Amino acid sequence: MIAASSTRPQPRWQTLWRESITDAQELLGLLDLAHLAGSLPAADAGFSLRVPRGFVARMRRGDPHDPLLLQILPQLAECDRRSTAQLDAVGDGAARAARGVIHKYHGRALLIASGACAVNCRYCFRRHFPYAEETAAAQHWRDAVDWLRAHPDIDELILSGGDPLSLATAKLAELTDALRDLPQLKRLRLHTRLPVVLPERVDAELCAWLARLPWPVAIVLHANHAQELDAGVAAACAHLRAAGAQLLNQSVLLKQVNDSADRLCALSERLFAIGVLPYYLHQLDRVQGTLHFEVDDAHALQLIESVRQRLPGYLLPRLVREEPGQPAKTALQGP
Repeated sequence: MIAASSTRPQPRWQTLWRESITDAQELLGLLDLAHLAGSLPAADAGFSLRVPRGFVARMRRGDPHDPLLLQILPQLAECDRRSTAQLDAVGDGAARAARGVIHKYHGRALLIASGACAVNCRYCFRRHFPYAEETAAAQHWRDAVDWLRAHPDIDELILSGGDPLSLATAKLAELTDALRDLPQLKRLRLHTRLPVVLPERVDAELCAWLARLPWPVAIVLHANHAQELDAGVAAACAHLRAAGAQLLNQSVLLKQVNDSADRLCALSERLFAIGVLPYYLHQLDRVQGTLHFEVDDAHALQLIESVRQRLPGYLLPRLVREEPGQPAKTALQGP
């Protein structure tokens, strides 16, 4: 008699992740844009391409200006090494408190839970981050939990990355089980793009984990354009809300992607329709390889004022910039 295999089947979201597109020429071929292959930078401009096929399916075939494509396709402009751009534009290195722990703001700490993402966004502010040395999940979260235990003033923990939902749910549960002994914690926050680019990640196991947590949970999604938010994303958001999570969204203002009042309004309205409140609209972090996405402050302020005039206040994201050494995000305001 042959013993049954004890190998657990791989969750569907992990299979879909493994099948992601990592070759720019394959991506262009799928979108009927193979003629653009000659304009690709060598070696993906030093930042690898990765995009789930389900996200590619939301792109417009034959359109080189598709707002989803522009977010993930390597560009020659990324090879610009202007001196005003930095490797660490937001001061993560200076704010390091322990392995994988970043402490910038009063009462809050951020854990670099993972260095992996399901999609590599070309404007990523951590595209040069040393994930190999700075991941909190190493050694079963021991350094991070020890640091939190020694800092009873930290009452909100933020899981970021990379993307914290790139970790298996059992690994996330390992962390939250260890956190239950910390009486100061009042809230848990997750910053994630996975429910948007790979909504299959929001499975029954993940939702059961969320529902068991003893703290209020805020999940801050990351969508930049209404086209990203299809029926699959809407279903994932419904499952997250049913598990007890509050859903917010943060976007980055990106040239040719969402730098119009029409696109920003459409994004806010679509977010609300699927149960997500707009939270932040970030000005670009001036990281090396990203400046072709930059929108100047004057135009950004004009855009947010136009949106203010068209939408109710609860659909208006706060226009902010992260500045190293500041005690909070800097709100951008007109004269």
